[in-house]
Amino acid sequence: MTAEEEAREEPNGIDASAEIAALETQFDVMRFLRRTGETFSLKHFIVFLLPGFDAEKLATHSIVSNFPSEVIARYDALNLVRRSPGIRKLRASTVPFSLDLANWVDDAGQDEDLTDLAEFFQRHGMQAAHVFPVHDALGNRGAIVWSGEKRALGFDDRLLLQMISIQVFNRLAEIGAAWKTGQVVLTEREIECLSWTAAGKTSLEIAEILGLSEHTINHYLNQVTRKLGAVNRTQAVVKAIRRGFIA
Repeated sequence: MTAEEEAREEPNGIDASAEIAALETQFDVMRFLRRTGETFSLKHFIVFLLPGFDAEKLATHSIVSNFPSEVIARYDALNLVRRSPGIRKLRASTVPFSLDLANWVDDAGQDEDLTDLAEFFQRHGMQAAHVFPVHDALGNRGAIVWSGEKRALGFDDRLLLQMISIQVFNRLAEIGAAWKTGQVVLTEREIECLSWTAAGKTSLEIAEILGLSEHTINHYLNQVTRKLGAVNRTQAVVKAIRRGFIA
């Protein structure tokens, strides 16, 4: 067995099931998903609850994601959650499937021009989407979508990603995900800034740690404070801990 095969069998060199069970916050889950996706050359991921037939936006059903914000924004602006072939297939089947995103845009486009969405996919190296239907112990249905340059997955890779997707979705339910605590969706960077704030770091210190400007850090913290309905950063940290975003 090659080193690459060993890494795929056990992401990061340890048992995936044990690592998933040890994840404590949504931020931990996001870091695990990012590392795991990179092992399979799949840079992006999104975990979401299956939208109902009257749903208008995918963003309101997202739990954790590192999909580019411009992709999600354009997807929702075009109301694709109601006519996406992928969403239709998720409602009708629990079998994993893959989509070539260029062809998916053509299938979903009908008479509308989705050229810019296709360009967003291309710009971020999102050539394909590998979709894994999941559900939790209470029967809530959802999916984890992995996206990147790899258009095809081998049988073993697909089987491993399916196992990981199922366990991650259930772990999110256990640690208090969006459907238990109310629909608040934070980006990976917002959670990261909030985590450092909880550790007692100032905006300037966080900026130095993350290699960003102090202005950018303040922007992220102001955004997350607003999303959580907090009056200040201290209260935002408390609310984030209660919701399971940070430890």
